[in-house]
Amino acid sequence: MATIEKNYEVDNRTGLNHEGRDANTPVRRLTATSIIGDRVENEQGDNLGKIENLMVNLEDGGIEYAVIDFGSFLGMGGKLFAIPFSELLLDEDRELFILKRSKDYLKQIPGFDKNHWPDTNDHSYFNDVNTYWGAPYPHY
Repeated sequence: MATIEKNYEVDNRTGLNHEGRDANTPVRRLTATSIIGDRVENEQGDNLGKIENLMVNLEDGGIEYAVIDFGSFLGMGGKLFAIPFSELLLDEDRELFILKRSKDYLKQIPGFDKNHWPDTNDHSYFNDVNTYWGAPYPHY
């Protein structure tokens, strides 16, 4: 039986996956920088924006919310939404996230301005977000 010696130093230096095209499938972990900036679409393929930022719970290390930039053009206009991260589904092949909501839904719901963020450390704000999206409450 032949053994394959794994050379992580070469993998880390080159960024190449030396174990085949699908060696990281299914995707279980991603860096924050690989998520921030990713497109978000709905199931019909409508562009719903991009992931502007991530909200991390410092008590347990989990990502609670993705901040989605919807409707802006070249960084101008539009509004931001705190969306429970559990609402986003990864489309590995297209390297984007799917949100099961329509464009009209996002146009009608409350969001916030890039220069006027809500009090993100106020538990009631995120409880309101979870209620609005119908997502389970994070534990505090």
